[in-house]
Amino acid sequence: MVTKAIFRKITKLHDNLELEINQVYDEDEDMVKVAERSLLIIDESIRKLKEMISTHHFDHIAEEVYFFKKLKPQFISKFIYYSTILDVESHKPNAGNKALKKYYEAEQEKLRIFYMEQAELYSYYRREATYLDHKLFVRNSYDLKMKLSFGFYNFDTTFTTSHDHMVARFIANQQFDQYLKRQIENLSENKSKQALSPLAWSASKVGLIELVYALYQMRCFNGGNIELSEVIKFVEKSLDTDLGNFHKTIFEIRNRKQGPTKFLNLVTDHLNQYFLNTDGE
Repeated sequence: MVTKAIFRKITKLHDNLELEINQVYDEDEDMVKVAERSLLIIDESIRKLKEMISTHHFDHIAEEVYFFKKLKPQFISKFIYYSTILDVESHKPNAGNKALKKYYEAEQEKLRIFYMEQAELYSYYRREATYLDHKLFVRNSYDLKMKLSFGFYNFDTTFTTSHDHMVARFIANQQFDQYLKRQIENLSENKSKQALSPLAWSASKVGLIELVYALYQMRCFNGGNIELSEVIKFVEKSLDTDLGNFHKTIFEIRNRKQGPTKFLNLVTDHLNQYFLNTDGE
């Protein structure tokens, strides 16, 4: 199978994975259970990914770099993130808000130390540099003079490069940092609940889901480091509405005859018409 076809299959595999994980959030709010069920789903997807790539020969280094730097970390980062959530939430103290706040802040400190230890590679990742990609993200092309993982020699060299796992950790840690911030904020909200928003959504709920999903796919929320279900919950709370089974709605939006961007087109047309009508005023 040619690489482009494999990349299309991987994109579809990742999209389906995200939908399945978001469905887990819909069915349970206990983060320990969410993490356990999500890990099983992610593991199955990673196994499929490995089957596609382990025996595949990339014709160009750029294709191999793209897979190990961009595509594979999207899957592995999810496994790292939910493994971390499972560990943190299953060991958190059964205590008051003050103790829980300290517990989560200690996890934030661990992240700070990690970034200090990986400062050089993290800088390379954040700057989207490419000059070392041929060593970092190509199989069997590692440089022993570089900082390598202690478990490097236990890696499956058909599915692993020297540093793709670190990129996955960066992505997972960004998402975990956002999770910790939300947990700490929620503890503060429990002390003094915020007033209800004066805004309420008064247009079509399907239109709102279409709008939110479009923004989500553009990675407009937290740089893409957040699950769709969490975005939906925030929107529901902020706009005093219930969006119901949004997965089913998204499926219907994707497959409707008039196209998936009915509401977005309406918004665009309305705004263009408004500016035309007010032009020169």
